[in-house]
Amino acid sequence: MPKEPLPSTARRYSTELGLGALALILAGGLWLRRGARPAPAPDTLPASTVDATPAASSSAAAPSEGGARACCDKPPPRFGEREGDGPPGMVAIPAGELAMGDVVGDGLAWERPVHRVRLDAFYIDMVEVTNAQFAAFVAATGYRTTAEKPAKLVDIMRQLPPGTPPPSPEKLRPSSLVFKKTAGPVPLGPGADWSRWWDYVQGADWRHPSGPTDTIEGRDYLPVVQVSWDDASAYCAWAGRRLPTEAEWERAARGGLEGTKYTWGSAPFAPKAAQANIWQGAFPYDNTREDGFETTAPVGSFPANGFGLYDMAGNVWEWCSDWYRGDSYATDARKGVVANPAGPADSLDPDEPHTPKRVIRGGSFLCSDTYCASYRPSARMKTSPDSATNHQGLRCAVSVAAWKKSGAPRDAGRDAK
Repeated sequence: MPKEPLPSTARRYSTELGLGALALILAGGLWLRRGARPAPAPDTLPASTVDATPAASSSAAAPSEGGARACCDKPPPRFGEREGDGPPGMVAIPAGELAMGDVVGDGLAWERPVHRVRLDAFYIDMVEVTNAQFAAFVAATGYRTTAEKPAKLVDIMRQLPPGTPPPSPEKLRPSSLVFKKTAGPVPLGPGADWSRWWDYVQGADWRHPSGPTDTIEGRDYLPVVQVSWDDASAYCAWAGRRLPTEAEWERAARGGLEGTKYTWGSAPFAPKAAQANIWQGAFPYDNTREDGFETTAPVGSFPANGFGLYDMAGNVWEWCSDWYRGDSYATDARKGVVANPAGPADSLDPDEPHTPKRVIRGGSFLCSDTYCASYRPSARMKTSPDSATNHQGLRCAVSVAAWKKSGAPRDAGRDAK
């Protein structure tokens, strides 16, 4: 008898992908299908745009699960600062070219071939969007996220292979995916049962990242999680911005470095002097927390890259505007140097051809060298636009040309208090 699927229709990838398949599961390859998807926000700013990244709330601090660092009611250094007359809280990335893709040669197939892209200047958020910033958006608009709304059966079935049995009504209730540590070692090879370390939890959403008893109170400067691509796009549009393209994200993440494996250079990850928030120890049951954190870290907790950007490796996966296609790099490589690529016009993932997907970047606190090494700047993963997990977040971007054209106020500074 066919097994009843979750609304996420979580499935294993084909075994020939090996470690890539495991990385994809960690990347958020567990899909929540909720409804219509808005088009990406255009790269324009309304004339009335003001600073849309407000002050954090004054809630009390709560200790991090790692216990090594205070969390999470104080802003990191430079939070909310502006560069010149640019948008508050954003860093200017100069125009230039990039060798995009797996320049080191140890990535996944869809990170190749390496190809040249040329990008105009743009701004990108210095840090990932925080709980307090997203809370301000919700307070101003009344927005309800994907995870806060019940799933619609018709939307689920539209994206499933013919003959798939429908989920039961209780699985249509507002829910989202939450990582859970196992009690001990579990098989991690091809065909491993991902449900041993993921739960589909009713009541999990951005206010309650791991479930209804969890809270973001006192965690203003943690990155917001449990946001789908739809939610991320809505936030950026409200802020007068947009999600970065995949090419913009990679250029920003590399921090001006060429040919290096990591955002900080070629040196391997050093747990005792951690360059990023990732998993240390044996996945998925023993996180030694040598970097100071069990799950998400407050934004800006680790050294900035060469462009002055924080958390471009690890912490939470970040949505990009691009549709995902495994052949998009090959298509671009045939064109020579591609100017300002915005990704393919549609999505196709051969592993799940019924499910359109968007690109996510940067890895998360669940990545490690032994299980998911996708905290490399070339690493790209794929997930449905209406998926949300407790290790997915966002940051926004806007082109320099669009910012200047908008006439947005230059004195609407971002309050870091």
